[in-house]
Amino acid sequence: MTSLVNFHVQDRVAWIELNRPDKLNAMTPEMAELLLDAVNTCNGSDEVRAVVLTGAGPKAFCAGSDITELDTYPTPWAFRNRRDYCDLIRAIKKPAIAAINGYAFGGGLEMALACDIRIASDNARLGAPEIKLGWIGGGGMTAQLLHSVGASSAALMVMTGDPITAQQAMAWGLVSEVTAPDALRERASAIAVAIAARAPIAAETAKVNLRAAMSMPLEQAIAYERDLQTICFATADAMEGRNAFEEKRPAQFKRR
Repeated sequence: MTSLVNFHVQDRVAWIELNRPDKLNAMTPEMAELLLDAVNTCNGSDEVRAVVLTGAGPKAFCAGSDITELDTYPTPWAFRNRRDYCDLIRAIKKPAIAAINGYAFGGGLEMALACDIRIASDNARLGAPEIKLGWIGGGGMTAQLLHSVGASSAALMVMTGDPITAQQAMAWGLVSEVTAPDALRERASAIAVAIAARAPIAAETAKVNLRAAMSMPLEQAIAYERDLQTICFATADAMEGRNAFEEKRPAQFKRR
């Protein structure tokens, strides 16, 4: 049986592909459990130094939760305490790239927002349509949009529920790049392979630092960054980086 979440590692990059293209890769509880396995593998493996999250097929990255599954929860509290797939993406410790191929709606957009870098195909559409169904996002939609696009644009998305184009998303800073659909995976791979070639402790520390800086006052964020820099500076990889620079050769980082 075909897996609902495909996973493989190549060139130290883990690829997580949501694989339900006939349903626009809408998430189910079963997919969330498979996603948990993939994330645990990424976090526990020294061979994984970057992660790419994408969707199968040409139409969708992920259209959010499968609406037909929501009525299977016996109470709103049971729904509240479900395995939240957006939390799983935020739990990835390695640098994560969202390769957005088509629709990224609701929880799909939240998963993309939980990644560190977002690139999109030029036919992508990104939206927070929950309000059209009578609720709002619960996987970090508002907070993450607020940090990504600012208060007014975030309000426009969550209060109307209308999607925006990839080009508008790039103009707002929601995605970093827009590519042709057939170039998306190649570009995502190039970014991920470049990150995977860097010192992994420093890359993971940079991820921690970026997240911390979002919620810290400026002076505190700078002091925290300096402490993290000191930790990285004490690693064997930092010594290797300096030696490689002096010897004019590529560095061989070993995550030490």
